[in-house]
Amino acid sequence: MIEAVIFDVDGTLIDTVDYHAKAWLWAFARHGHDIPFEDIRAQIGKGGDQLLPVFLAEEEIKSIGKAISEERDMFFKDEYLPHVHAFPMVRELFERIKADGKKIVLASSAKDDELEKYEQIAQIDDLIQESTSSDDAEKSKPHPDIFHAALGRLGDVDPSKVIVIGDTPWDALAASKAGMKTIGLLCGGFAEVDLRDADCVAIFASPADLLARYDESPLAGQR
Repeated sequence: MIEAVIFDVDGTLIDTVDYHAKAWLWAFARHGHDIPFEDIRAQIGKGGDQLLPVFLAEEEIKSIGKAISEERDMFFKDEYLPHVHAFPMVRELFERIKADGKKIVLASSAKDDELEKYEQIAQIDDLIQESTSSDDAEKSKPHPDIFHAALGRLGDVDPSKVIVIGDTPWDALAASKAGMKTIGLLCGGFAEVDLRDADCVAIFASPADLLARYDESPLAGQR
């Protein structure tokens, strides 16, 4: 039986994927890199340490990588964070999971201050046991660091009794490296085939869909 659930946040609980992609697009363009929006969007879910090498050479990362990341952060917070909203039924899903006696931990590539804001937006800050952010991981997804940190917050829990819920292949790949299975959600805009190829054990449209079909999901312990 599942004892704990680790949630990704961006694209899983909070509708931010397009906003993050637009912020990266803006920051890259400021430094002379005209990168297609869809190419950037396909990398959202990774932290800057893993996203930048997809588009920049090593020397460019050394010279302008920090500036691009910092400017992207600032632009996202100024231009987009005020417009961010949670997907429907997130709080209700958390309440159902809590009622089942399962612990809930957030594992996000966001920074601490962003994560706190997301918890407030989704109205879940009173329903989670712990949260981990980019500050708790040396490398971001698809490396497993953030999930190892989340498991550490849970104490003595076998990874086989913990399930991750995320919206990107990077979530599933990172969770697998940490010994956990992943439920994939389509609300972040990633293709179902990509989530299945990353070995998600089940796919749902959104938090609301997962809540509606909770009893047939891995959360109910029937798979």
